Amino acid sequence: MTSNASRIIDVAVVGGGPAGLIAAQRLAEAGRSVVVFEKMPTFGRKFLMAGRGGLNLTHSEDFERFAARYGERAGVLRPMLEAFTPVDLVAWAKDLGQETFVGASGRVFPKAMKASPLLRAWLARLEGLGVTLRTRCAWAGWDAEGALLVDGQDGREAWRPRATVLALGGASWPKLGSDGAWTGVLEGQGARIAPFAPANCGFEVGWSEVFRDRFAGEPLKNVRLTCGGRQARGDAMVAGYGIEGGAVYALGAAPREAIGRDGEAMLAIDLRPDLPAETLERRLSSARGGQSLANHLRKALKLSPVEVNLLREAHGLDLPGEPAALAAAIKAAPIRLTAPRPLERAISAAGGVAFEGLDGLALALRPDVFLAGEMLDWEAPTGGYLLQACFATGVAAARAAEERLGA
Repeated sequence: MTSNASRIIDVAVVGGGPAGLIAAQRLAEAGRSVVVFEKMPTFGRKFLMAGRGGLNLTHSEDFERFAARYGERAGVLRPMLEAFTPVDLVAWAKDLGQETFVGASGRVFPKAMKASPLLRAWLARLEGLGVTLRTRCAWAGWDAEGALLVDGQDGREAWRPRATVLALGGASWPKLGSDGAWTGVLEGQGARIAPFAPANCGFEVGWSEVFRDRFAGEPLKNVRLTCGGRQARGDAMVAGYGIEGGAVYALGAAPREAIGRDGEAMLAIDLRPDLPAETLERRLSSARGGQSLANHLRKALKLSPVEVNLLREAHGLDLPGEPAALAAAIKAAPIRLTAPRPLERAISAAGGVAFEGLDGLALALRPDVFLAGEMLDWEAPTGGYLLQACFATGVAAARAAEERLGA
């Protein structure tokens, strides 16, 4: 183990994702000496992965509606979101030379539509602030004397920061660095860990072979999904294994919890949410003549082949011919969800360190150690909510560390 003499710093940040990097930036701007340790060869790997879809930074909707997206954790996250709002995140990106725009859905994206320019500018800013950025450095807990242990390329190092920010990520996409391997160490420090579970993931459905082979990859546009008392509106996608997409993710924990409780979850799909059943019935009552039912549905309601066949999957091959019954079938096509996709394929993870076992964001047994980002027990749908909370908790952890350090 190397000498501790040169390893006394103000703050060690462990984790080079958005939560860790924004904490490092805020602390360096306050004049603190900061070292960021990242176990992967490069920083922000999951951030870059998010950028492949355009990098949805945040959302422009009304703040009250925005804050409610965090479900059971809305109360504890709200003060942090108020202290670093979506407006603040947009201003931060602009300060790094990355202008943003609001998409048709209200989501906020950088004009570059990718993460790499923003990350490059961010890392350059951190270096300009004097932050030491170290990769291939895996956190190994603490030694008996309380030193922070880091396994670097030259062996194990012992550091003595005056404060530490842990931003170690959740457990989804482990190949990008978030593998949840830190749970055992923190449990040994008295942290309460809620088991990890996949969030923002697809669900398995027992499609017929014919439907799966023909329609895997086909979109379901502008549908309303209902499951476990939750509703979501938007687009979904038929997958070979089942169903996925933004509207599915927006249902939150409801399908996962129903499957855990009952072994399955029933998902009702409204294929025409803008039309009441009475309107559908009236249109379906028009003369069908010699048309097939599929053609009748296409002409009367503009149902696509994937929608017609989804109805058959949901209601059986013989759809009701009576207009009222057929309208009801279109308004609530029942699909049986049998399992969430594996955690390693989920966009994010539920579970992590419970807020109830923390003192603010500090470990109760180590009041100089603060937690941020996805390692905390919260979840939110896609749409900018994930990144916003990672940034907001990172800023909050930095503020708490700064208060701990004092003048």
